[in-house]
Amino acid sequence: MFLKIALLVIFFAIMIGVGIYCRKTASNVQGFVLGGRNVGSWLTAFAFGTSYFSAVIFVGYAGQFGWKYGLASTWIGLGNALIGSFLAWRILGRRTRLMTQYLQSATMPDFFGQRFKSNALKVAASVIVFIFLIPYTASLYNGLSRLFEMAFGIDYAWCVIGMAVLTGIYILIGGYMATAINDFIQGLIMLVGIVAVIAAVIASNGGFSSAIASLSQIPAETFPEMNGAFVSFLGPQPLFLLGVVLLTSLGTWGLPQMVGKFYAIKDENAIRKGTLISTLFALIVAGGCYFLGGFGRLYGDVIEYTAAGTPVYDSIVPSMLAKLPDIYIAIVIILVLSASMSTLSSLVLTSGSTLTLDIIKPAVEHKGGRMEEKSQLLSIRLLVLFFIAVSSVLAIIQARSSVTFIAQLMGISWGALAGAFLAPFLYGLYWKKTTPASVWASFACGILIMCACMYCTFTHTTFISPYFSSPINAGVLAMLAGFVIVPAVSLLTKVRGKEEVEKMFTCYDRTVTVRASSSLAEESDPEK
Repeated sequence: MFLKIALLVIFFAIMIGVGIYCRKTASNVQGFVLGGRNVGSWLTAFAFGTSYFSAVIFVGYAGQFGWKYGLASTWIGLGNALIGSFLAWRILGRRTRLMTQYLQSATMPDFFGQRFKSNALKVAASVIVFIFLIPYTASLYNGLSRLFEMAFGIDYAWCVIGMAVLTGIYILIGGYMATAINDFIQGLIMLVGIVAVIAAVIASNGGFSSAIASLSQIPAETFPEMNGAFVSFLGPQPLFLLGVVLLTSLGTWGLPQMVGKFYAIKDENAIRKGTLISTLFALIVAGGCYFLGGFGRLYGDVIEYTAAGTPVYDSIVPSMLAKLPDIYIAIVIILVLSASMSTLSSLVLTSGSTLTLDIIKPAVEHKGGRMEEKSQLLSIRLLVLFFIAVSSVLAIIQARSSVTFIAQLMGISWGALAGAFLAPFLYGLYWKKTTPASVWASFACGILIMCACMYCTFTHTTFISPYFSSPINAGVLAMLAGFVIVPAVSLLTKVRGKEEVEKMFTCYDRTVTVRASSSLAEESDPEK
């Protein structure tokens, strides 16, 4: 117990110390929200990775999908690394940094407003962010309750309050830079922690070969005739596994808190290094989490079950860890706290800055007023507090009552945000002919698909087909529909302000000098 408490105290002290250290960088809006667009490769890459993976991944998703698909769930982690990290940096990183700097936009809704010259689009995107990020934020506390009760016997409410207060302190003091540095520290903890926990769990099952042999003897409920389903290459349900890979990997391209990391990149060197670092980070953390969850079936006799006989997925990973030595329990607690706090800080900073810069400030200016820099900073800080408080209350209500709406909405949030934003954001960066009408159509399509799925879930009816009744697969449908709708509507509608759009895209064409190792010279003379 002393060891656990000592590690927590050290962890909390470091987080607050970083916030105090970074207080000078948060003296203006650009510094508080984007770190002055001067964040290097390591900090940006770790901020991207730690915002990506939270306690939901480690406790909830790893347990749930590991139970359903066995070791094949590792494909989810590989998809997160290759699609959600590597390709995201390669395809979005540079263009996002250049275009948002040219447009002087600090948030995704502001990008839509500036890129398509539509204040209404900016407001609509801000409302979508506001509605769907709150339940997403509340979900971050899931998983903490079982781990803290297992380790300390502490009530869930106090866990939530402690995490919320600590996160709020270092964000309010140090802004984005404090978040980025703490994300780096938390990311290192996650890397070491997941490797140590995997090694301990495998060792407790007699080693890798013994654990695989035991897992291969467990039949799958869906395909009982399939021998060794949970150690097979694609698992017992490859199509459903594909849906999870796509939503959790491609979906990050449309999430405001993830894309926002590219706004703050310092330079080209940071993009190159950041691509490699974030990919390796995702490979170890996400791949490790889902690989660990793949052994969950070995603990079928000790996990919790509902009255209907289905597993309580959040109990699977804690059950796997319950009999490990205290040092590993302490590592897991710090690991899960790190994962949750890093994502929480990213989400509330995104929500507070979006609401202030994209709704409150324009509303004040529309009435003939002027919102000073200090007023904007105060508003962002107050809204960060508001979002932390609301998400904490929602998390406690969900845990202590029979309210299921919040939990259902959490599953819809990722699909709604990615379904609405991914296609228009990507086309907006690459295609001059993208029109405001197509962005509206994508917003409407993404939200309607996910709301229809949620309605069918509550009314126990089938949404399109049993496959798409899953919020995960419905989210994939929303994203893919956007890729078709945006070009189709754009070809049928007119581009607004063609000359201005042409001018925007010149930000990609300016001449820069690079080393020969990065680009082959045109001259044939080696002396030139």
